[in-house]
Amino acid sequence: MYKRIIDIQNRLDDANFLLGARQTGKSTLLKELFPDTIYYDLLNTDIRKRFQKNPELLREMLQNKPAGTLVIIDEIPKVPELLDEVHWLMTNKDIRFILCGSSARKLKKQSSNTLGGRAIPMFFYPLVSAEIPDFDVYKAIQNGMIPRHYMIENATRRLKAYVDIFLKEEIKEEALVRDIVSFERFLEVAAICDGEILNYENIAADCGVSAKTVAAYFQILYDTLVGYEIPAYTKHIKRKLVQAPRFYYFDVGVVNYLLGRTNLKRGTDEFGHAFEHLVIQEIVAYLGYTESTEKLSYWRTYTGIEVDAIIGDARIAIEIKSTDEVQTKHKKNLKTFAEEHPDARKIIVSLDKMTREANGIEMIYVLDFFKMLWSGQII
Repeated sequence: MYKRIIDIQNRLDDANFLLGARQTGKSTLLKELFPDTIYYDLLNTDIRKRFQKNPELLREMLQNKPAGTLVIIDEIPKVPELLDEVHWLMTNKDIRFILCGSSARKLKKQSSNTLGGRAIPMFFYPLVSAEIPDFDVYKAIQNGMIPRHYMIENATRRLKAYVDIFLKEEIKEEALVRDIVSFERFLEVAAICDGEILNYENIAADCGVSAKTVAAYFQILYDTLVGYEIPAYTKHIKRKLVQAPRFYYFDVGVVNYLLGRTNLKRGTDEFGHAFEHLVIQEIVAYLGYTESTEKLSYWRTYTGIEVDAIIGDARIAIEIKSTDEVQTKHKKNLKTFAEEHPDARKIIVSLDKMTREANGIEMIYVLDFFKMLWSGQII
């Protein structure tokens, strides 16, 4: 249904890790691109149990295949012991692999075989605007960009199932936390903190756990690919800058559900937060898919002046405003940033449909911004 941007076919190497959160469309894409390829789905209980009991089965089934044969193993983190067999088959039989997963935690925790450094990671994201004909920004802000959620008008029931099954139940299944009640509370508090500067002590107080536990909970979100940090831009000239990172869930729809935001209204703070998240989500995916070396950060002074996104070493500064009419007041933070970084390209992304430039600041309608982003005109 959606033509995904990620270029897997031209990036195949000896082995590739395709990593992304659950239901972002990894398995669907691989089956579409490689319909005749040998495919092992470790979500299938029978197959998973056979491999858990006897990982050598993989070698026995594949060792007589022709060199260059491509094999896909879906949800490889569920049986990380298979990586030893994958490594042997790569080295001795020249078999190629795509190893798909929605969690890097087990691979890290069990010090799994890293395939001699020959496995190339590729990260998979929720849908992006360039993959959707007639992209509806308001639907994206409300439903998020997980394919099954974006495609329907009201995604509340599917979002509930996603949070209950893929976030809460999977955490239980993998025994990643002992106190699931505290973790469920943490998921909600983390949603409140979405797009905000992390303060473990404050979050710990809200959750009734220690700051150390909160740090461990966030690491679970990062390892299961449902959250990430954006660091602060810390190169200062005059003003003292905030150093702590910001946290974002991987999809704005998940945040909306956790916060009970079922009917966002334009002009509200909640809508503004969701709009900002969507734009950041799009930038993160662009940087990932293009394998850009540019770093994404944010800029905030101790007096509270901030710019939402900084690209590279202050090369581009982006403010995100959900207003439908950009006014002088919306330019204030970029002008302050420019006092210390006069060569930075300055952009305001908004719902103001009149894309224009004035006094060195580009004011770009969000749909124009997304088109420019994916055509390489922004970064």
